[in-house]
Amino acid sequence: MSKAPASLPVTLARSPFSTREAARAGLTPGRLRAADLSSPHRGVRVPGALPQDLPGRCRAVLPVLPEGARFGHVTALGLVGVDPPWSLADDDRLHVEVSTAGRPRIRGVVAHRHGGPVPVVDVGGLPVLAPAVAWTRLAASVGHVELVVLADALCRRRDPVTSPERLAAVVEALPAGTRGVRRLRAAVADCRAGTDSNMETRARLALASVGIECEVNRPVLDADGRFVAMPDLSDRRHRVAVEYDGDVHRTDKRTWRRDVARKQAMEAAGWRVVTITADDVLRGNDRWLSWVRAAQRSQTPIGQ
Repeated sequence: MSKAPASLPVTLARSPFSTREAARAGLTPGRLRAADLSSPHRGVRVPGALPQDLPGRCRAVLPVLPEGARFGHVTALGLVGVDPPWSLADDDRLHVEVSTAGRPRIRGVVAHRHGGPVPVVDVGGLPVLAPAVAWTRLAASVGHVELVVLADALCRRRDPVTSPERLAAVVEALPAGTRGVRRLRAAVADCRAGTDSNMETRARLALASVGIECEVNRPVLDADGRFVAMPDLSDRRHRVAVEYDGDVHRTDKRTWRRDVARKQAMEAAGWRVVTITADDVLRGNDRWLSWVRAAQRSQTPIGQ
């Protein structure tokens, strides 16, 4: 029967640590090879199994990052709950920024060099490039729609990370000649606070591209000022609402019943409701845009 490995010092037992820290704490090379430790990177040990979630993976590489390193790019956005742009969704590497001349060479890690002072925030004990600044770093990697999707996600309705005004201030503070600054300014102009999903943003941008401007998650009130519903997108002048239905709207009975009741309430208040799905928005089919146009034509604009 094999002997159980010796207990780890309290300072090393609860989080990833470097082999240098282990040596200073008196751990032998043999102890570092024990089965109760995992090795996600050269020179790092993790108590227990290899972490699979993003925060855990970041903590596992932190002990071998140079001083002043911070997580940036899509990793910074992921740590504050923003999904990566679709064009970069297959990139599961960790992105870090360093101010030093030498970039660390670590498997599964992409190091970006940005000198000078940078705003860093603490996210669960991790040094993270301020999300608004991390967003600006993506201007050279993704197109306009994805930049707006990311901006909206940062300014989301629940637990927003930043605001359109803050994004605009960060963009205007960029040094002259910064790559992608025009694209960033255009994205800020199209950003809207208060979204609940990236599909809302994609639908809103598609509508705007044909001249239909909609507000995001603005409450609908009846003639007496009482709350009726809060549609995903709304053209208040024509009293037309656009609702995006994802799979949960189809598979969850409670959600489906709530959606039906909300649609009936809005129609009773004189609104037309157009319901769309991911297929409508993503497959380049303009028929749903014609549905919205038809709904507008059927309504008498407010003020006329």
